[in-house]
Amino acid sequence: MRIIGIDPGLRHTGWGIVEFKNNNLNYIGDGRISPSTSMPDGERLFFIKKQLLEIISKYIPNKSAIEQIFVGFGAGSSLKLGMARGVSMSVLAESGLHITEIPPKLVKKTITGYGSASKQQIKSMIEKLLHIIPKNEDSADALAIAISAQYIKNDNMTSNLQGANNSLDEAITKALLKEKNKT
Repeated sequence: MRIIGIDPGLRHTGWGIVEFKNNNLNYIGDGRISPSTSMPDGERLFFIKKQLLEIISKYIPNKSAIEQIFVGFGAGSSLKLGMARGVSMSVLAESGLHITEIPPKLVKKTITGYGSASKQQIKSMIEKLLHIIPKNEDSADALAIAISAQYIKNDNMTSNLQGANNSLDEAITKALLKEKNKT
């Protein structure tokens, strides 16, 4: 199963692709889409769309995951984040990919065991899990989203217990079940 994770943003949209094969987690690619801030919003959104389509065409994922919006920013920032998220979701759907939406705290908890982990803690765990240095913080977050998606079944946030046969899988499964029981 090859999964693309998206960390949407109008300034920077992170992407990361991992593959789960024979109970192994493998790094496929990561990066960031950064349209020029001098471009009008419509052109920036179109740029994100074109780049995502190229990435999907190149890596051919089977599944996708995107971070849900954290509503804590200012109204303008939330609106721009929502536009980038909408374009990203549209591209994923257009590409025929099932989209799993994951709350940021659940991604952090899945990767680090702590729902309020810092960006540096996420990046550090991604380095340990994938044995790579992510290209930037946005792509590290996207890789974390992609990894988390393996442990989410559809959109109902139930744990995928199949293949949970090592201590990391068991820890992630327990964290997901605990988080699910809180909501």
